[in-house]
Amino acid sequence: MVSTSGGQRAQGGSAPGGPATHDVTNQAPPLTPYDASADTALLQGLRREGAGWAEEDLRRLGRQAGSVQAQEWADLANRHEPELRTHDRYGNRVDEVEFHPSWHRLMRTAIAEGLAGSPWADDRPGAHVARTAGGLVWGHTEAGHGCPTSMTYAAVPALRRQPELAKVYEPLLTSREYDPQLRVPTEKPGLLAGMGMTEKQGGSDVRTNTTAATPTAEPGVYTLRGHKWFTSAPMCDVFLVLARAPGGLSCFLVPRVLPDGTRNTFRIQRLKDKLGNRSNASSEPEFDGTVAWLVGPEGQGVKTIIEMVNCTRLDCVMMSAALMRKSLVEAGHHARHRSAFGARLVDQPLMRNVLADLALESEAATTLTLRLAGAADRAVRGDEGEAAFRRIATAVGKYWVTKRGPAFTAEALECLGGNGYVEDSGMPRHYREAPLLSIWEGSGNVNALDVLRALSREPGTAEALFGELDRARGADSRLDTAVTRLKRQLAEASQVTARRLVERMALTLQASLLVRHAPPAVADAFCATRLGGDWGHAFGTLPEGSGLDTVLERALPDVG
Repeated sequence: MVSTSGGQRAQGGSAPGGPATHDVTNQAPPLTPYDASADTALLQGLRREGAGWAEEDLRRLGRQAGSVQAQEWADLANRHEPELRTHDRYGNRVDEVEFHPSWHRLMRTAIAEGLAGSPWADDRPGAHVARTAGGLVWGHTEAGHGCPTSMTYAAVPALRRQPELAKVYEPLLTSREYDPQLRVPTEKPGLLAGMGMTEKQGGSDVRTNTTAATPTAEPGVYTLRGHKWFTSAPMCDVFLVLARAPGGLSCFLVPRVLPDGTRNTFRIQRLKDKLGNRSNASSEPEFDGTVAWLVGPEGQGVKTIIEMVNCTRLDCVMMSAALMRKSLVEAGHHARHRSAFGARLVDQPLMRNVLADLALESEAATTLTLRLAGAADRAVRGDEGEAAFRRIATAVGKYWVTKRGPAFTAEALECLGGNGYVEDSGMPRHYREAPLLSIWEGSGNVNALDVLRALSREPGTAEALFGELDRARGADSRLDTAVTRLKRQLAEASQVTARRLVERMALTLQASLLVRHAPPAVADAFCATRLGGDWGHAFGTLPEGSGLDTVLERALPDVG
């Protein structure tokens, strides 16, 4: 078999040198290499949210993410899944997980590029925006290794509730050095952090946790006994864990290796056999006399760890947006090179409608993600208004953007037809990954109810949300009508209507951002469909006159 790239033919035969049985034609060439940062909405959002200084690095990372090498790492890390090794050859308990070398290459790159904890050590305004933009670009590789980098990023603000521990561990959690070996944390050049919250009897209802924390004679030091149900990245160096102390549910720091060099008790019962996210190990650890250090006051475990959850929820939005963009790029590339019924797919009016509709959804997701990152960055720097906006808008975005992911990736996969349904295309991996981001860090119901909780307990959040929406007042009548309707729905909110309310919040917020920052054709098409109701129940149902050419040219210049 002679293989070629590009649009050339590949001759095939039953044996070398034998007669050709067919010519391979009308197949798209490989997408790689490509530039994952070649996204106008992304680059404009980066500058708008205060991180324009990071553009050169982002473009470099984009070229690396779309390289043949990085895409191969992603494929291999998912084909060769992590393996649990509970004992060494001599019978000693080790509880280690072995990864393919490609996993470590992805991790090393992500950490070196500042996608873990490094923004907390960067005083430049926009540092957290730059990290999020980097995640949107590097997310074009694969999502599994984004879990430990996300948790490492998110652990820092929670750990700061215990300044003595933060003084020791924060410089290592914000390092750009990757060391996968289990060693004494303070002897390593950099650390990774994980999180252990849920238990099998309660899941998201962590107040039903039964893992017990017993104080020792040493102040602040406890021993844990119990289990956790869904603890990802068990090879991290330290974990923030919820357990029940005498004073109530509390947060603890659990290292895998103790200061004296001995292994802490962290018995991995099994690795989860997951639908997607296969490159990442998710485990069920058991604690039995496990040494832990208290983080924050006893009885305030949820309050302490919730800041970690807020950060990882932002990353769920980010990764959903990255998956959308990656799937859209794949679909557009295929449509540009594949012909059917006498014309390229991209020139077929109905396919253009589908691609433009997906492009609208992708731009809305990317724009919202970067706005949330900007709010997080400014909140860290003391902006109370942005902190209130971040509090409600992150939960809103987590609910909606991650909900759109599965439908989006399914439609993008379908653009490739049967080619998209086979593993070699990579599209099935994106499709399996998409539902995860809605489930982790609080499923749809949990996030919808969290929005209601914020509205009832933190009145400033509603004011912050409507203050943001007011910035686009008068620019589009459909948006103005939606904001008025949203205020009415807010007054009538209940658990039964929570999902409807949060969906309306998300669409109105996305529309307001596009009205202010996107070209008129993009904003008009979004408002007409998502707010005005001139839309069907599937992608590809944009109305006539929606400016499809403009939308496509902005999102996918090569196919526009």
